[in-house]
Amino acid sequence: MRTAKQVKTKGYRNIGITAKPPSGSCSERTCPWHGTLSIRGRQFIGRVVKLKTPGLAIVEWDYPHYIWKYERYERRHSHVAAHNPSCIGTKVGDIVRIAECRPLSKTKAFVVVERL
Repeated sequence: MRTAKQVKTKGYRNIGITAKPPSGSCSERTCPWHGTLSIRGRQFIGRVVKLKTPGLAIVEWDYPHYIWKYERYERRHSHVAAHNPSCIGTKVGDIVRIAECRPLSKTKAFVVVERL
């Protein structure tokens, strides 16, 4: 684990995945780069659909689903609520990588890690 001194010299901490660290900085506890939030589990790449609530981004992605009867694929989509740290600064329409973390609220268990 990195100490506070090592985090200060680099400006961010190692989160354990290959992702580009943000250029900005923040003082949020729930930021994987500058706070103490650890990430684990699943990762997805999707598009930001809504930014209505501060600190929350609705991320959506499409996937093909096979229909056995017609021997064809249909396009379905999933969307999740993800925490949006202020240092990353996403906007609606951005392509982002999200990663699973501990539950931050009733519906938030993912965090935006980087903009692609």
